[in-house]
Amino acid sequence: MKITHEIFQVGGGGYTSFEDAAVYLMNFDGHAALVDAGCGRETEKLMKNIRSCGISPDQIEYLLITHCHFDHTGGVSALKEIIPFQIVAHELESPFLEKGDNTVTAAKWYGASIQPFHVDRKLTQSRVDIKLGGRTIEALHAPGHSPGSLVYLTKSEGKKVLFGQDVHGPLDPLILSNEAEYMRSLKMIAALDSDILCEGHYGVFKGKNDVKKFIESFLE
Repeated sequence: MKITHEIFQVGGGGYTSFEDAAVYLMNFDGHAALVDAGCGRETEKLMKNIRSCGISPDQIEYLLITHCHFDHTGGVSALKEIIPFQIVAHELESPFLEKGDNTVTAAKWYGASIQPFHVDRKLTQSRVDIKLGGRTIEALHAPGHSPGSLVYLTKSEGKKVLFGQDVHGPLDPLILSNEAEYMRSLKMIAALDSDILCEGHYGVFKGKNDVKKFIESFLE
């Protein structure tokens, strides 16, 4: 699905496996990045969707992980065998991915086991700029759903585009959720005043009012 002329949804329910969280593709003048990787049960279909956007595997420089949960990261190991990208995640998520923790990654919820993988770039600050094709993607720490949840913010067609994968939660002690941090993070991302929200399970929201209304609905 084309979101802007540079941003596409290439994975998720209706695009790959029904269990996959959304997978988004950014293409900035031939320099590409993926946001999340799904469960990994439809890797060939995901690659076909990426190629249909005019992107070859060697153009994908980053895999930007929003958080460690299996529906977002179960497909990372298989994709890494095809794509020479740099894997980016928050340092608080990295141990669960590198050790293959099936509880904290929620792989058990899917009757699955996550394949461990190395995180190439572990983010430690609350805000980090990632450069792609002369453009900037801002990674923002937004804990609550998980300890190291990240959202990514960039601009396309003059609009602020927010990749806020699991804005909706859920919260569960088994995945180390924290309600107080979640509420603070919701207020932070609502204040970003984004024009487009690319969410993990609820789809794409366009227009500042609709984006803010969706985010703030989970504060109630």
